[in-house]
Parts: sequence; C-alpha cells; structure tokens
Amino acid sequence: MRNENRQTRDNLMNNPSYQLTDWLPTTKKELDLRGWDTPDVILFSGDAYIDHPSFGTAVIGRLLENQGLRVAIVPQPNWRDDLRDFRKLGAPRLFFAVTAGVMDSMINHYTANKRLRSQDAYTPDGRADMRPDRAVTVYSRILKELYPDVPVVIGGVEASLRRVTHYDYWDDTLHKSILADTKADLLVYGMGELPLKQLIHEISNGKPIREINDIPQTAFLRNEVPENPFNEEISLFSHEECTKDKLKQAKNFRVVEEQSNRLSAARILQKVDGRTLVVNPPYPPMKEEEIDASFDLPYTRLPHPKYKDKHIPAYEMIKFSVNLHRGCFGGCAFCTISAHQGKFIASRSKQSILEEVKKITQMSGFKGYISDLGGPSANMYRMQGKDLSICEKCRKPSCIFPKICFNLDTNHTDLLDIYTSVDALPGIKKSFIGSGIRYDMLLQESDDQETNESHRTYISELVRNHVSGRLKVAPEHTSDATLTIMRKPSFRFFDQFKQTFDTLNKKYSLNQQLIPYFISSHPGCTDEDMAELAATTRKLNFKLEQVQDFTPSPMTLATEIYYTGYHPYTLRPVYTARSKEEKNDQRQFFFWYDPSQKPSVIKKLKRIGRPDLIQKLYGHKG
Repeated sequence: MRNENRQTRDNLMNNPSYQLTDWLPTTKKELDLRGWDTPDVILFSGDAYIDHPSFGTAVIGRLLENQGLRVAIVPQPNWRDDLRDFRKLGAPRLFFAVTAGVMDSMINHYTANKRLRSQDAYTPDGRADMRPDRAVTVYSRILKELYPDVPVVIGGVEASLRRVTHYDYWDDTLHKSILADTKADLLVYGMGELPLKQLIHEISNGKPIREINDIPQTAFLRNEVPENPFNEEISLFSHEECTKDKLKQAKNFRVVEEQSNRLSAARILQKVDGRTLVVNPPYPPMKEEEIDASFDLPYTRLPHPKYKDKHIPAYEMIKFSVNLHRGCFGGCAFCTISAHQGKFIASRSKQSILEEVKKITQMSGFKGYISDLGGPSANMYRMQGKDLSICEKCRKPSCIFPKICFNLDTNHTDLLDIYTSVDALPGIKKSFIGSGIRYDMLLQESDDQETNESHRTYISELVRNHVSGRLKVAPEHTSDATLTIMRKPSFRFFDQFKQTFDTLNKKYSLNQQLIPYFISSHPGCTDEDMAELAATTRKLNFKLEQVQDFTPSPMTLATEIYYTGYHPYTLRPVYTARSKEEKNDQRQFFFWYDPSQKPSVIKKLKRIGRPDLIQKLYGHKG
C-alpha cells in the first residue's frame, strides 16, 4: 500500500490540477477517499482505465455517475489467482457491469492465422496477457459464481456482436447468444447511453433487472416470452436449427442485419436451450443534445494515476484526437461498425466539438496538433436522408452501395466549417484527419450543385491542410466482383481519387503519400483476383504495406458467407479461401516484389493460367 500511495502521489504531482478523486475509484482505498462504503455499480473491463471519451468504460462510468450513482471500475482484473480483484470491492448495491473493452478480446488476441499477438494496445506497456480470451464470458461467470444473487449487465463490442447465434472463427463453430454462455441478466448492445439511462430509471422505480423487458437496445433470455411493447416482432430459426442447417443461419443473418439498420425495427426472438432470446429493437439515433451530453461529461482525458510511467499505445494514438460523430452508413461486408453503432449518423454540435478541442489545448504535452478530427468514417458528419420518411421505410444496410442513395445528403459544408473553426482556435497549429474517408462520396456527381462544390472544396481542403504526410484510404480490392460482395465501390473511384490527390499535391508543392488498404481471402476473392490486384497496384507504383488477411468476426455479412458458404441476400454459393494454404496463396500476391516470394508467385501464376501477369509484374515471361 505504501508503494501504491507513493506512485499515486508522484503521478498527481505531474498533473497538479487533478486529485485522485477526479477519477472513478478502482480500489477500496479510493472508495474510502470518497467516503463510500458500497458502490451502486461496479464495472469490470478488459481495458486499462483511461478516463477519455474514446474509451467505452470511461463513457459508461461517467454516464452512470451523472445519473447520481456511485460507480467503481475494476480494470483488467486478474482471473487466474484467488480472484481477489473480483472480491476487493464486495458486491454493488445494484448490479455488476461487464465489458471486454474497446475491442473484441479474440480479435485483440489473435491474428487472422489464429496466432497470438505480441501486444495489446489497450494495456500498460502493451502487455498481451492482461485479459482472458472471451473476457466478457470469463468475467461474468466468475461474478455469477461469487455473487449469484447480484445481477450482471454485459455490454460493449464483444457482447453486442454476440447477441444472437453467431459463428466463432476461433472455435470454427456456431456459438449461442453470449447471454447463454455468461448467464448474464441483461445485454446492452450498441452504444449504451440511452438504454442505461432507462435502466437506471426503471431500477430507481423499484423494478428488478430480471423483470425489465421493455428497454430498447437490450437483450435477455426468458422461459416465458414477455408481452411485446414494440410495433413488430419477428422470429429467427432456433440456435439448434442453425447448427444443423447453414442455410438457416444465413437467412437469420439477413433478418438481424436488416432490423439493425431500420429506424423503427422489430423485436427479434430466437429459441435456444429451451428458452427464448429476446432482442429488443434499437433506439432511434441519438439527438445532438444527447450525444453532446455524453462527450461533455467531466473526463480528465488521462489514464488513471496507477499507470504512472506506463505507456498505453492506444491512448498515445488518440489522446489529442476528437470524435465528431457515431455511426456509419457504408455497410461494408467485413465491418462491424454498423452492427454496433448503427448506420444512422449521430453528430455532435459544433460547440461541443470546439469545447473539447479547447480542453486538449490545455493538456500537458500538447504541441498544437490535433491528430484526428474524425469518426468511423471521417467525412459523414451530419449526413442523413433528405426526407426521413423515406429512411423510415428503408432496410438497406448501406446508403452508398451499390450507388449513393438519391435521398442521402452528402453536402460537406458543415464538416468544412468544423475544420476551419478548429484551426482558428488559439493554440491550434494544425488538425489532421486520421480516420478513413469515403472518397467515393466525393467523386459521384449529385443533382445539387452546392453539394458537388462542397465535395471539390473538401478534397482540396483535406489534401492541402489536413494530411499528416500520408493519407490512408481503403479501396480494399481491385476486382469489381470481390468489391461487390464487400459492398465497396469500383476500383476506378480509387484511381480517380489518386489522380486528384496527385494533382493537388503538385499544385500545392506537397510531398504527401496516398496509402491504400487491401484485404486478401475475402469471400468471393479468387487467386486470379489477387493476381490482378498485384498487377494493378504494380502499375500504379504501389508496394503495399497496409494489408490484412480477412478475419471473420461475429455479425458481419462476410463472416456469414465464410461460415455458411451462402450469400444471405441471394442464398447462392460463394467461394471463400478457408484453409491456411489457400489464404497464404492469396496473401503472397501483396508481396510480389519481395525476392523471397517471387518463385512462389511465378509458380502460382503459371498454375492458374496467367503467365501474362508474370511479365506485368517482373518484366519477363518466366
């Protein structure tokens, strides 16, 4: 305890404007400093505790605190020893809350080849052994064993994406809803502020958690199906049926994805283990004042003092960044953002954004550079349907694929105003865009000339003032057939954007790079598609570095195709590279320029009947 006191004291000396009680308590000593005997809620997290709005643990902790509750956080508890971390604060008055953290713990731990990663970016000094596999399940089971009478509420990305029967890549099998595995009492999916506020309201009115059935954006298991307080209801094939018939699992996915992307969705039911899983429909998108309220909570924006002199990689990446909005209407087949945050954009007010930037300018170590003014897709700020009555009837997972919806307002004027206003603040030298942008939105002509002009202005402003040497974009592939399954635009848009980028670089005498991201082994991608990708990017003088092998993560279209072999929307078979050998055969084309890969690439090109590409890549016929 003496060493802990000294460490805390030293850390607070480096941040003289803060006291230990400015963070939510993490130990019994910190409870005593606040004069608390028992917290109302104890939140267990797989991440280090960083009191910053980019970290869900801090957001939920501050939200519950704002609702008048006494909230404690136990970050990265030790699950291997005598479980003292799970016992040290005792039982909360209301419930335990459990999250794996910002990332799914399995994706955090393993590569696409199922190899253990050597670093965990959300852990002090990047240690890779501070959270268990399937953290939500492990933490919840321990809490249920120790405190069987205390409700457990689970949430965050890991729980959200596992709310129904889902394919688990690491076990290569279908898993039940995570509610069945964890024995948790309630699951909050998506961004949790609104459902948690209603949960606290209902608890305050004396209703036990185990009897609460009417909160949107929650899920639970019941022996008897409660009355439906919502307008619609739809039943999925049972978990047991899906384990016997992959086609039924594919059909289920389409229902879940469509309902997740509706403004007014149906309640979903699914039988599992003789009980019924109930998934209530999501809340409407957060209003400006609601999302502002979340970002305006009293964050210190700093790691807890216990991490003195520790380097937390994820924090270093985002500590001088600002999130402008939530949600993404891209609907990419391999992406989990819309499944968790939804496709409808919830944007902050200009005032809230500028106030956060002003706080950043007062932070120790800030040198005048905002690392990112972004979001899930950086250039979707304040975008929505022109006529929301049309949006209310829509079930499409993407507003911009296969083409931009006629009803979508893609005017970038409000976003440009944010950029200009941020850069005009005292203490700001430059703001960068570190999040990915959807360049296809900027290149497709609208019937509205003001919108088209905003697109041209945005590209110019982006390249001239907001690129930190390298602009990362995500064409993902060059094959139109593969891109169609990915729900991504034709590669010709990237080619067009590159030409515009190069022209502006030359115009403004800049020496900036365009860095494209690509994926191999995605459903629908063949060896020949990868060979063509190598030749196409070779012609554009790219030696690819930002590449990845497709990793199936729960609740994405691509994962369902990978597992079932069917496209859930057409029910037609789709080829996918599944074996380690098939994946390596595709991945090698990213590195055609590596001398060690050359013999294998040439051999493969001959085998698939494409010797013409040998000359395109290496300048000879092999």
